[in-house]
Amino acid sequence: MTALRQLEFRATDLDMLAEAPGWVAVFVPADRKMSPGARRLNRLTKGAVARAVDGDAWDKTKPGDSLRLNFPAGMAAEAVLVIKLDRRPSAAEARKAGAAIAAAADKPVTVLAESVSRPADIALGLALRSYAFSDHKTEETKTPGKAVVMCSRPDDAKQAAAPMMAAAQGAFFTRDLVNEPANVLTTTEFASRLQGLSELGVEVKVLEEPELAKLGMGALLAVGQGSEAPSKVVVMRWKGAKDAPLALVGKGVVFDTGGISLKPAAGMEDMTMDMGGAGVVAGVMKTLALRKAKAHVVGIVGLVENMPSGNAQRPGDIVRSMKGDTIEVINTDAEGRLVLADIMWHVQEAEKPAAMIDLATLTGACIIALGHENAAVFSNDDGLAGDFLKAAQTEGEGAWRMPLAPAYDEMLKSPLADMKNVGGRPAGAITAAQFLQRFVKEGTPWIHLDIAGVAHIAKDTVLAPQGATGWGVLSLDRLVRDRFES
Repeated sequence: MTALRQLEFRATDLDMLAEAPGWVAVFVPADRKMSPGARRLNRLTKGAVARAVDGDAWDKTKPGDSLRLNFPAGMAAEAVLVIKLDRRPSAAEARKAGAAIAAAADKPVTVLAESVSRPADIALGLALRSYAFSDHKTEETKTPGKAVVMCSRPDDAKQAAAPMMAAAQGAFFTRDLVNEPANVLTTTEFASRLQGLSELGVEVKVLEEPELAKLGMGALLAVGQGSEAPSKVVVMRWKGAKDAPLALVGKGVVFDTGGISLKPAAGMEDMTMDMGGAGVVAGVMKTLALRKAKAHVVGIVGLVENMPSGNAQRPGDIVRSMKGDTIEVINTDAEGRLVLADIMWHVQEAEKPAAMIDLATLTGACIIALGHENAAVFSNDDGLAGDFLKAAQTEGEGAWRMPLAPAYDEMLKSPLADMKNVGGRPAGAITAAQFLQRFVKEGTPWIHLDIAGVAHIAKDTVLAPQGATGWGVLSLDRLVRDRFES
C-alpha cells in the first residue's frame, strides 16, 4: 500500500528557519499582514516575501494558491512557498493550502503555520496530495520528504489530525485498488487484499461461487460467467458498537469489457476502475478500523469480471436474482446493477441494517448529467440523504441529489420478465437507480451513489493527482461519525 508522507507537528521555532532544509512554506493573509514567522522569513530573504505579496500576482491568487521564491538568499532552503491563507480559513481552504505545498514540494518541507487556526486540515491536504501510485514503474520513485508543521499548539493539532490521517490512509487504500491494472487486481487478489483488513480487527468473510449459487445470486453470477476469474462476495464487519449496522455495498467489477455488448476500444483501458464502489467501501472499512470507530458497519462487495466468451451471458438472457425477481438482460454492459441487486438483498436478509448505502461506477449518463464535479445521490429517505449531503459538503466532496419517481419504472417494464436491466438512453442514471430501488426492502433507509464521474479522473484535482481520487471515503467516514457512532 502507498504510505502516507511522514508528517510531524512541532512548536514554532523561528530560529531554525535559516537552516531549514528543502522547502519552507509560509502563510500570508489577503490583507498582507504578516505573522512573526513571515516577518522573520522576509528579513532572511532580504524583503523577497514582502515584494511577492505586494505585487499584482498576489491580488490575483485565490485562498490556498501560492507563489514560489526560488533559491532565497540568506537561507539554506531551495525555495520559499508563500501561500495566501487567512488566519481563520475554512477547512476546504486550509486543505487546499496543504495540497499546494505537496504539489510543489516533494523534498523535506517546513510549514510555518504558527498563526493559522487549522493546522490539522493543512496537514490532511498535504498528506492527500502527496499520493503517487508507482508500483509498476521500474525507475526508483523518490519518497516525498518529511513535512514538519510548526504551530502554536502541536499536541492539539496532532490529536485533531489523528482521525484525519486514518481517513487519508483509507483514501490511499481506495486509490491503490482503483489504480491497479486488472491483470494484477483480479477477483482473487482483490479478496486477498480485503482479507488483510483482518489485521486491523475487521472481520472478513469471502463467499465463493458454490455458496453464491446456493444463496441464489443468479444475477451476480451471470455477470461473471464469461470470465475465467471466479466471482466472489466479500463481507467485512467493523463491530465497534452493538447497534444494527450501517451497510455499505460496493460494485466490484475488476474489469468491464461490456461483455457481449462490447464497449468501444477507445478508452476501454479505463475500465480497470469499474470496481471503484468496492474500493471506496474497502477504504471506509480501513478508516473505521484505524480510528477505532464506535460504530457497527458492515461492508459487502461483489467481485466479478465482465468478459465476452462462449460462456458469457447474452442480450436476451433472463436471470433470476436472489430476491426471486427475474431480469431480462437487454444490455450486458449494464452489469453493475445486477451485481448490486444480489448483494444488496443478501446484506438486508443477513444483517437487517439500520440503513444501506451502495456505491458504484454505474452509468455514463451520470457523467453527462453532472460531469466530474459531483457524484449522483439517490435516496428513499430525506433525513439520511440530507445527512450525507451535509457530510460531503463538510469534507469538500461534490455530491448532488437526483430524483426518483414511479414514472421512471415504466421504462424498465419487460414483456418476458419482471423487469429489464436497462430503460433506454433517456434518464439513464435515474432508471438505474429505480432498478436498484426494487431491491431495497420496505422500511430500509437507502442511498445509491453513482460515482462514475468522480472515482477516477484524467486530470489532477485539488487533493489528488490524476487517476483514482478516493472520493467518498472522507464523506462516508464523516457520516458514520455524525450519525452512526454511539
